[in-house]
Amino acid sequence: MTIAAQTELSIRKRDGRTEAFDPRRIHQAVTAAMRAGQGASADDPVESALDEAASRVAAGVVSEVEFVASRGDGSVDVERVQDLVESQLMQEGEFRVARRYILYREQRSRARALRAESEIGDRRTVSMRAAGGDLRPVDFHDLKHRLFRACRGLPECSANELLGDTVATIYDGISESELERALVMAARQRIERDPAYSQAATRLLLDIVYKEAWGRVPEPTHDAPLPLFPATEGEDETATSFPTVYRGGFSGYLRDGADAGRIDPRLLEFDLDRLAGAIRPERDRDFQYLGVQTLYDRYLLHIDGRRIETPQYFWMRVAMGLALNEQERESRAIEFYELLSTFRFVSATPTLFNSGTLHPQLSSCYLTTVDDDLQHIFKCVQDNAMLSKWAGGLGNDWTRVRATGAHIHGTNGKSQGVIPFLKVANDGALAVNQGGKRKGAICAYLEPWHLDFEEFLELRKNTGDDRRRTHDMNTAAWVPDLFMRRVQENGEWTLFSPNDVPDLHDLYGEAFKSRYEHYEQQAELGEIKLFRRVEASKLWRKMLSMVFETGHPWLTFKDPSNLRSPQDHSGVVHSSNLCTEILLNTSNDETAVCNLGSINLVKHTGREGVDRGLLADTIRTAVRMLDNVIDINYYPTAESANANRRHRPVGLGLMGFQDALFVRRIPYGSQPAVEFADEVGELIGYHAILASAELAAERGRYGSYQGSKWDRGLLPIDTIDAVHSSRNEGEHEMDRTCRLGWAPVRQAVAAHGMRNSNVMAIAPTATISNIAGCAQSIEPTYRNLFAKSNLSGDFTIVNAYLVADLKRLELWDDQMIDELKHHDGELGPIDRVPEEVKRLYQTAFAVDPHFLIEANSRRQKWIDMGISFNLYLANPSGPALSDMYAKCWRKGLKTTYYLRSLAATQVEKSSIDVNRHGVQPKWMKSRSSSSEIVVQREPTPSACSIDDPECEACQ
Repeated sequence: MTIAAQTELSIRKRDGRTEAFDPRRIHQAVTAAMRAGQGASADDPVESALDEAASRVAAGVVSEVEFVASRGDGSVDVERVQDLVESQLMQEGEFRVARRYILYREQRSRARALRAESEIGDRRTVSMRAAGGDLRPVDFHDLKHRLFRACRGLPECSANELLGDTVATIYDGISESELERALVMAARQRIERDPAYSQAATRLLLDIVYKEAWGRVPEPTHDAPLPLFPATEGEDETATSFPTVYRGGFSGYLRDGADAGRIDPRLLEFDLDRLAGAIRPERDRDFQYLGVQTLYDRYLLHIDGRRIETPQYFWMRVAMGLALNEQERESRAIEFYELLSTFRFVSATPTLFNSGTLHPQLSSCYLTTVDDDLQHIFKCVQDNAMLSKWAGGLGNDWTRVRATGAHIHGTNGKSQGVIPFLKVANDGALAVNQGGKRKGAICAYLEPWHLDFEEFLELRKNTGDDRRRTHDMNTAAWVPDLFMRRVQENGEWTLFSPNDVPDLHDLYGEAFKSRYEHYEQQAELGEIKLFRRVEASKLWRKMLSMVFETGHPWLTFKDPSNLRSPQDHSGVVHSSNLCTEILLNTSNDETAVCNLGSINLVKHTGREGVDRGLLADTIRTAVRMLDNVIDINYYPTAESANANRRHRPVGLGLMGFQDALFVRRIPYGSQPAVEFADEVGELIGYHAILASAELAAERGRYGSYQGSKWDRGLLPIDTIDAVHSSRNEGEHEMDRTCRLGWAPVRQAVAAHGMRNSNVMAIAPTATISNIAGCAQSIEPTYRNLFAKSNLSGDFTIVNAYLVADLKRLELWDDQMIDELKHHDGELGPIDRVPEEVKRLYQTAFAVDPHFLIEANSRRQKWIDMGISFNLYLANPSGPALSDMYAKCWRKGLKTTYYLRSLAATQVEKSSIDVNRHGVQPKWMKSRSSSSEIVVQREPTPSACSIDDPECEACQ
C-alpha cells in the first residue's frame, strides 16, 4: 500500500511553526515502531505482513488527520497527530507497539525537561531572526526568566519543565514570533496535567498581545501588585507602571483604529481620559488561556495582522459602541464595560465583532419566510447572502413553496418542488462566509404535511443523488400538535402541496386541526388531486431515524411556539432560527431579527445560592445594552430593519449553569438541579420583563405593543393555559409553580407597557463561553477531560472544579489523569473516587435525560421565546428516541436542538499505559460509520461540535 505525498494540510510544531504535512512520514514512523516492536534492525528487509499492517495504521492516521484539519484552519498540532498514531495502533490491535510508542513519547517529554539547562549551555550560538530581519543569538536565560515570571504564584506549574519543552523545539534561524509562540505552546500542552498551566499560558500569550499593541512587554517586580514596563534612561518609574501604560495607550489605540478604518470615528468624541481611567488592566488576568487565544485569533482588531487591541480595550470598544446613542454616554459605557469585563454578561459574537466599528451589524439571528414565487425565492437567497456577509445566522421557512409535481399555472408545467431551491440556498451559504471569520450558516424549516417532507428528511444523507443533498445546511421540522396526536393514536397523516392548502401555513392550534381535517375530506372526495397518505407513526420513525443517522432534522413544535407567543396579534411564528431558540413572526415584509447576549450565572452564584441583587442589576443593564443594539444596528435588508424597529425583540440568555451547580455542589442529574433551574428561570424572567417595562417608561413602548399579550395582561407564565387547553388529557405536563410575588412586574407592564416584544431566549454560547471561561449555555459537562477543536487549534479541556476536589482528596496524580483518559473523562469506573464526587461530576451522557428535559421545561415556562436544547443519549434506540422526544412535547418545550449520542471513538488516549488499563476499552470495539449519528465526536462529521467554528449557532 502506498501513502501519497500530496497534501495541502500543515502541521503545527511545538514552537508554533507550521510545515507541510507529509503522510509518508507517518508511514515511516509507524513502520519503524513496528520493526522495533519485533526486534528487527533498520537493515532487515520489511516483511509484507508488517508493511501491510503499517500501511493500514498509517492510512487510518492520515484519514483522521485530514478530518481534524478540515474542521479547523487546515492544520493540526504535532501532539494531536501523535495522539492519533497511538489511537490507531490500538485500534488495529497493535498494543505492544502502542505501548512502546507511548513510553517513548513520555521519555522524550521528560528528557526535554532534564536537558533544558544543559541545552542552554550547548546552544548559545543558536540564532533568532528578529522582527526587522537581523539575526541575533537566542537568549536562553531570558526565556527562563520569562517562564519563571509566567509561573509566579502558580506552585503547580514548573518553569523548568516548560523550559525543557521550549528548548527542545528551538532551531537555528527561528523567528522571534515563533519563539514567543513556542513558550505559549509549552504551557498549553501541559494544561491536562494541571489547569494552572492555563494561567501560565494566558500570561505568555498576553505578553504577545501587549508587544503587538505597545511594542514592549511589562516587567513584573517583587514588591508591586502589577508589573512595570522597562524604563528608559531618565524615565520616571511611575510612568512605566503597568496601569499607567495600559490606560495611557487607550486614546492612541482608538485614533490608530479610526485612521485605519477599523473603528467608528465617533468613538473619538467620548471623554477618552474618563474612559481610560475606568479601564481595569488587572482583569486581563481573569481570562483562561482558551479565552485569550479566542480573542486573539478572532475578535481583537488588527491592522496588517498586528493586534492593536488588548482585552480591556476590546471590552471598552464594545461598550462604547453600544453607548453611542446614550445621553450620558461615558457613564453608560463604563456601566456596560463593568458587565463585560467582569464576565457577568457577554454580548453575542456579532456584537463583539462589530460594535464600535464602521459596520455595526450587531444582531445574531435572522428569520425569513420564502414565498411560493420564483422571484421571491431568489430574493430570499440574495437576502441570505447579505445577512450572512455581516455574521448573521439564518433560519428560512420554506413551507409555502409548492411540492414536486404541483401545477405551475404560468408555464402550464409541473414544479420540481422545494428540494432544488434548498440546494441553491445551501450553496449560497457556503459561497458567502461571514467576513472571513466563519462560514455562513443556515437552517431550513418545513412542516411535516408538505408533500416533499419525506425527501426533505434525507437532505443530510451521505448517499443518494448529491444534487438533492444539502450537506452544509441544517434542517428542522416545524411540527404541529395534530401530527404528534396522530402518532400517539397510530393514525394516518396526509401530505399536501402548499398551493392546494395555502392557509395551513398560517394556522395553528384548533384552527389548524379544523382546516387540516377539512382538506383531508376534500382529498377523500377527489377535490384535491395531489396528496399522499402515510402512517403517522411510520413518518415519525423515519424522522427519528434521520435524526439518529444524520443529526437532522431538529424537532421543533409549531403550536406551543405560537400559542405562547406575545405577538399572536400581529402575525405567525413560522420557524425558529439557526439554533432553535428564536421564535418571532415572519412575513414577506418582515425578516425577524434578534439581538442576543447571555448572563454568566456562575458570576452571580455562591455556595448558598444566587446573589439576587447582583443578578437584578446585571439584567437591568444587559437589557438596556440589547435594546441599544436595535437603534445602532446596521440592517442588510429593508425587511430586517422594518421588523426589528417595529417590534424591538431581544434575547437575554444564560450560560455557566453547570458551573453554578458545581459551586452549589448540586449534581445535574437530580431534583435539586431541576428546582434550581426553575428558581433561576423565574428570577431572570422577573427582572428581564421588569427591565423592559422600565425602559418603556423611559423610551416608549415598542411599535406593535397594542393588542399583544403584554397589553392584554398576559405574562409568559400565564400563556401556559393556552397550550394546556388546546391539548387532550395527558398531552401537557408543565409545572406552574411560582416562588416570587409577580405583582410589581404586572403593575409595571400595565403602567408602562414593554420596550421589547420579546425579551428572553437561551442560545448556544460556545464561543462567548470560551471567552468568559464558563460552561456553555445550560449544557451539562460534556467530559471531565477531552480535546476540543476550533479555529484557534486543538485544546485540552479539563474540569477545574473536579481537579480542585481531587487535589483536596489527594487523588490528583498521573494515574488519575491516565484513568480519566482511558475512561473518556468519566469517573464512574474509577474505584478510588468517592461516590459523592462521581455524582457531582456526572457527564452529559451519564445524566438521566429525564432531569435534562424536566429542568428545561421549568425554564421554558418563564421564557417568551425558546431554548436551544441539546439531548444526550448514550445508547440510542428507536423506542428510547421516541419516548424522549414525545416527553419533550408533553413537557411543553417549544423546540429541541441536536441529539448527541456516543460515537465509537471518544477521547484520544495519549500517554496512557495499555498494560495498566487493559488492551481494549469499550470504545475500541467498533468503528464509527457514516450510518450512525456521531453527535459528539472530536471531531464529528454529522452534527455540531460543542464548539463548531463553522456554525453561527455558537454565540
